[in-house]
Amino acid sequence: MKVIKIGAVWCLECRVMKPRWAEIEKDRPELKTEFYEYDDHPEIIARYQPTEMPCFVFVDKNDQEIRRFYGDVKKEILIQAIKEDKDK
Repeated sequence: MKVIKIGAVWCLECRVMKPRWAEIEKDRPELKTEFYEYDDHPEIIARYQPTEMPCFVFVDKNDQEIRRFYGDVKKEILIQAIKEDKDK
């Protein structure tokens, strides 16, 4: 499982989520994440079609979407989702 993170420099909630994800990633070095800047990656935007920013798409080892979150998501909710999806 990996998390595709889509954000933008002009997005205020993206700035809120950046340090939250940094904490999660520090505590879980095995977690795979990829960050894409909205304005710089049209192919990623076309593929995942985020309707809000930031967007966090959890995908399995076959790159199939498991779930997604938008906006200011509590750390506890993200950690629970990571625990539930880690072996997918």
